[in-house]
Amino acid sequence: MCDHLRWRRSSYSTGANNCVETARSDDGRLAVRDSKRTRDGDGHVLLFAGDAWTSFVSALRETTGTGNGGREVSGVT
Repeated sequence: MCDHLRWRRSSYSTGANNCVETARSDDGRLAVRDSKRTRDGDGHVLLFAGDAWTSFVSALRETTGTGNGGREVSGVT
């Protein structure tokens, strides 16, 4: 289902593949995957509706108390 998506990686990511990648699906959902597990279908993909992704990121910011250092989170609308 997600093989045809155009995945984006954060510009803050290093070459060590220690980040997540995001893509917008055909039906408007946000797909999220681990950048270390992208080959041969060995990784899983989480699909979020726009409002669910925004809520998820907000909850992370509240939990950590640090936000994301003021950087934009990819895929947040």
